[in-house]
Formats: sequence, structure tokens, C-alpha cells
Amino acid sequence: MGTSNKTLVAYATKGGVTEESANVIADILRDKHSFEVDLVNLREESSPDFTPYKNIFIGSGIRMSRWYKVALRFLENNFEDKNIVIFLSSCRAGDPKTRDEAVVTYIDGVLEKFPHIKPIATEAFGGRMRVFRKTVTDNWDKEKVKAWVEGIGKKLSR
Repeated sequence: MGTSNKTLVAYATKGGVTEESANVIADILRDKHSFEVDLVNLREESSPDFTPYKNIFIGSGIRMSRWYKVALRFLENNFEDKNIVIFLSSCRAGDPKTRDEAVVTYIDGVLEKFPHIKPIATEAFGGRMRVFRKTVTDNWDKEKVKAWVEGIGKKLSR
């Protein structure tokens, strides 16, 4: 199999929800699909070496209606010949009333600025909002993350 299943899950998080999604993604790819997966928090390591990887998952939380800058900067890389998968966490994406709008704004709108990125899959998950350390909104759905990544794992295993 070689490097065909070597996968990087790179993410930017502040409140921790995107990291939770990244961990679920890594666990499913490892346990159900036997992928070799490395996790990188882009806030701690902003330009990881992605050359050894065939699959690159890039995740960002949304704060003040924007991706984290470190995740946007990572999108500037040339990911030629890589399978790119984009995921994000946003309370707006977790609300059925605003989900479609969130996808258009946070995924389609952002990817327009990076025409060299041709993801094989994208998804927007719910998020968690805290005000003064008190959770006021939490619509992150672990089961949705699991189901989504199981499908991606099957697709990448082919």
C-alpha cells in the first residue's frame, strides 16, 4: 500500500470543537480503514511538512464569521497530487436554518480565493460557542462527523 493511506489531519481551533472533529476523523481513518494518520494543530505548527502524505484533511473553526488565519495560510500551499478534504466547525453550520448559507460562505466562498485547491470532499459541522467560559450554543454532532468520515475513508481506500 505504501504512502497511499498516509494521511495528515491539519486543523486550527480555539474552543476545541475542530480538534474534537479532527480526533474523530483520525480515529475512524485509523480504526476502520487502517490509515496511517498524523494530527497537527496549525496553531502550534503552522507549516507542517505535508510532502509524505497522500491525503490531507484541513479543518478550521469559524470565529467572527472567518476561518482562522493560520488555516487560511495553510491553504496557500501547492497540494498537487494530494487528496484534499476540507472540514470546519461553525454554530451556523450546525443549525438547519443557516447550514446551507454557512456552507456557501465558509466553504464555497473561501475556496473561491484558492482556485488551486480542488477538494474531493468538504463538510461543515456544528460548533460550540462560549461566552465568559459558559457554553451558550453547542450543536456539534460527533455522530455526523463519524458517518461523514467513514464515507470518505471508503472513497480514499478504493
